[in-house]
Amino acid sequence: MSDRGRVRNWIEYGIALGVVKSLEWAPLPLAHGLARGYARLLDLAIPRLRRVANHNLSMALPGANHAEIIDGVFRSIARLLVTFAKFPSIRRENVERWIRWEGREHFDDAMRAGRGVLFATAHLGNWELSAYAHALLAAPMNVVVRPLDNPLIDALVERRRALSGNRPIFKKDFARAILKALAANEAVGILADQNVSLDSGVFVDFFGVPACASTGLAKLAAHSGAAVIPGFALWSESERRYVLRFYPPVPMTGDVTRDTQAVQKRIEDAIREYPDQWLWIHRRWKTRPREEGVGPTISDRG
Repeated sequence: MSDRGRVRNWIEYGIALGVVKSLEWAPLPLAHGLARGYARLLDLAIPRLRRVANHNLSMALPGANHAEIIDGVFRSIARLLVTFAKFPSIRRENVERWIRWEGREHFDDAMRAGRGVLFATAHLGNWELSAYAHALLAAPMNVVVRPLDNPLIDALVERRRALSGNRPIFKKDFARAILKALAANEAVGILADQNVSLDSGVFVDFFGVPACASTGLAKLAAHSGAAVIPGFALWSESERRYVLRFYPPVPMTGDVTRDTQAVQKRIEDAIREYPDQWLWIHRRWKTRPREEGVGPTISDRG
């Protein structure tokens, strides 16, 4: 690692640790206020995020109030920061203050079938709390993760994720590890809403716009026979806590493209219901379809 890289990593780590510890130690009302301030600073410091969100929304939800949705996204990020910081104090005996279950029967039925569960989730609501709470409400699960670019921050995040007993599966060897977990009738969580390159995905319809989606989940389901259950931790303003909502399993046909489209449609439906809780600031439509006589291209705009 270069000196510049080492210094940058330590600076970023110091900022991240300061944010996490300030939220962890602060009383909950103050923590929420601080987190909203941190999210506002992120919005101001990196204006590109709001531009990306506006571009995505102009394609996906052209008739919506974009500013209102994007403001909601940053409020959602603030709530996520608070819960992540409070992980050390979230335990089995108090987890229901933070989140409750809905649709548990879909998970229980799949576990009785004995072929494991693939949770198809997304950057919607509080994906960190959904996995963390599942370990406390049911049993530890396996979570597919991509190491962060900053190894110091990555170690900080992984230590907190593991506090409830969850096991990380790293993408470099994820297929074998996932199939082993499913064979043992365990649950595996996969974030399925991210852009991928064309060599590892297929184009599907997502909000009426072609989006390149990974085929990995569909292939794993076909190979293992595991149930594919969409699940998201969604913020309920009326309850002032999250709802860990499991939806009915997605029927798998064995056709990789058709099954990938079916999973993406379930994710889209959930986002349409809670548009201000999805991470519109990430470049979901980055990989573009092949045009006549032109190879796959990458858009610099969204």
